[in-house]
Amino acid sequence: MIGTAARVADATGNWVDTRAPLWSRPYLRLARLDRPIGSWLLLLPCWWSAALASALARDVSRLPIVIGLFFVGAFAMRGAGCTWNDITDRDLDARVERTRSRPIPAGQVSVRQAFAFLVAQALVGLAVLLQFNGFAVVTGIASLTIVAVYPFMKRITWWPQVVLGFAFSWGALMGFAVLLGGIGLPALVLYAGSIAWVIGYDTIYAHQDTEDDALIGVKSTARLFAARTHQALVVFYGLAVILIGVALRLSGTGPAGWFGLAAFAVHLAWQIGRLDINDPALCLRIFKSNRDAGLLLFAGLLVDALMRAG
Repeated sequence: MIGTAARVADATGNWVDTRAPLWSRPYLRLARLDRPIGSWLLLLPCWWSAALASALARDVSRLPIVIGLFFVGAFAMRGAGCTWNDITDRDLDARVERTRSRPIPAGQVSVRQAFAFLVAQALVGLAVLLQFNGFAVVTGIASLTIVAVYPFMKRITWWPQVVLGFAFSWGALMGFAVLLGGIGLPALVLYAGSIAWVIGYDTIYAHQDTEDDALIGVKSTARLFAARTHQALVVFYGLAVILIGVALRLSGTGPAGWFGLAAFAVHLAWQIGRLDINDPALCLRIFKSNRDAGLLLFAGLLVDALMRAG
């Protein structure tokens, strides 16, 4: 058993390691609050859709509170999802160098304690969801099935990143459900574009573990694409830009939104050009940079919403 102060191998030197009370550290690590990039990546499609829906309605009066609630909800539900993932993957994590120091395989928390923490986080997410209309509540709850099955996909398919895309892109539907009370074609196309984006960036992330994954039989698009990863990223990142562009077109987006999409596209192109799949540290840095890519797009959509509402 490793003490609660022990660090997780792939997340060191963060505020959890240096400032959080010792008793809380395993739980904060279960929620991935020591590395919040995943929460940001879950949040950004929520913000994109909220901005697009506000622009369509030409009303931004509810946008600030919705942005804030999505922020809280994304961090809570990503934490719950990661806790569930760690519970289901505890045996696999114990066999991978990068993950064997996570709280459950390291013996810092029991499965029962982790499950109780999962429930607490899910209740926070539910409290956020109940602030919205009935259609949005049902839409949000519908995503839980995808979240529940995702950890098992790497055992049965070479495409677990697709299922992750279904889950992490759900926010592309939520903004429309919350602000417009329905899901139309722009929302569905934005959802598809976000899925393509997720497949791309999570393939980059998965290249950190290809050797260990091969040894223990875990499947991923990183292993599937291997030396063809750059070409695959051109396809999926290209699809992301095209599909999101179609969603913008269907929403009548103005110049600011298109500028945001252009900046997003340039960032994705930079990632492809910079990537070296044999450098795990670089893969992690490029993966994390997708927060900036997503924020560039959101900034453009936000400005467009403000201009159209004005």
